[in-house]
Amino acid sequence: MSLTRTLTLLVTSTVLLIALIAAVWSYIESNHELEELFDAELAQSTRIVQGLVRHLVDTQSLEQLGQTLSETLQPPLAGNATVDFETDEDEILPGGTGHKYEKKLAFEVWTPDRKPLLDTLKADDAEGLVPGYAWAESSGFRWRTFTLQDPATGFWIRTAQREDIREELSQELALGNVLPLLIALPLLLVAASAAIQVGFRPLRRLERPIRHMAPERIHPLDDRQAPREVAGLVHAVNGLLKRLNQALERERRFSADAAHELRTPLAALRLNLEKACGDDPDRFADLIFSVDRMVHLVEQMLLLNRVDSGTDFTPEYHNLSEILEQSIADVAPLALRKDIDPVLEDETVQALACCHGALINTLMRSLLANAIQYSPEHTTITTRLAASGEGYHISVCDQGPGIPAAERERALSRFVRLDQRLGGGAGLGLAIARRIAELHGGQLTLSDRPDGQSGLCVNIWLPARTSAA
Repeated sequence: MSLTRTLTLLVTSTVLLIALIAAVWSYIESNHELEELFDAELAQSTRIVQGLVRHLVDTQSLEQLGQTLSETLQPPLAGNATVDFETDEDEILPGGTGHKYEKKLAFEVWTPDRKPLLDTLKADDAEGLVPGYAWAESSGFRWRTFTLQDPATGFWIRTAQREDIREELSQELALGNVLPLLIALPLLLVAASAAIQVGFRPLRRLERPIRHMAPERIHPLDDRQAPREVAGLVHAVNGLLKRLNQALERERRFSADAAHELRTPLAALRLNLEKACGDDPDRFADLIFSVDRMVHLVEQMLLLNRVDSGTDFTPEYHNLSEILEQSIADVAPLALRKDIDPVLEDETVQALACCHGALINTLMRSLLANAIQYSPEHTTITTRLAASGEGYHISVCDQGPGIPAAERERALSRFVRLDQRLGGGAGLGLAIARRIAELHGGQLTLSDRPDGQSGLCVNIWLPARTSAA
């Protein structure tokens, strides 16, 4: 898992957990505070009725007092019928006479000897009146009540609120407090993820040059773009790149020097073997063949060193058709020895490409020589040139044994020969060809013949204009 993904997951999970805990805590606390507010409102309503009773008791008879309290505290009427508070969807009553929630409030007033003057609750528990908060059952609902006895008049007064309306209002208000947090939470998570992506952008800028750095063009990273937290890592990587470049340079120099030093003694060895043969040319034929293989290996190592270093790579516009014709002419003597017919199929009018002509010629000669080496006698090797996108496609197809699909990538590696019994090379031909194609910004792949016959096709794509150097 990437560091960006891990950090994003940790941050978003932490934010989500904290936000959910805060939301739950806010919901519980809001509910608790609202319950206390409703209880305070219940007590205040009871005291308001207490003040009303105390004001009227000296001027009205008990009958008149009961009538006044009934007219004042009973739910309102709509015309001549009582409003259906449970099914009516409108909260405001017709004509603006009140609110439907008034039915969910109840008032009770008893005389000092507990005779009811007003009873909208109808709980039938007057005998057990106790001052303070309590719960009562009526009409299938639970009611929260507050009861007091007026010390001045001795009247008992109780106010009640239905439990469902208290819960409905408290939940709506609590959700109203939590909802903004829940709405902002996704935005916060997106913002945190975006901030992490932006924060890791300098690391991606450092990664890009390493990803596209070629072995022959190793250079230090720009530590000015590195964040302070990874500056030490960048310095360490730069030190490693410097040591790696020095090691590769020593290896290239060693390969080049060794190959150069081997050329002269190998040439002298072959000359001495030829002199020692005298009148019997076949006397040391196997030794001469082995020396020739060593000479060929040295020449390929020198070529590979030159290609890897990219020295003298100055691309110019060349006609690929002419290069392919010259390459086929160069390997014609090898083809004649095995009676192999090299054929060129050119589907272009003028295949101009910005390339290094000598390297492309080397690439084609290597592929053609390789195809001749592994092809049986009296067969055909077809070289095809065609335009493809913003470049050109070249294919060299033989009629040899071919290479299994699972072994093709390995066959393109250096010093790899899949069948030691066939050919006399050192396993560098395909590796050199692929490196030349990559040096031009192209690619080299292996495939079966398109006609389904036995053999191997080497496919090269070269851009018309190369940006490699």
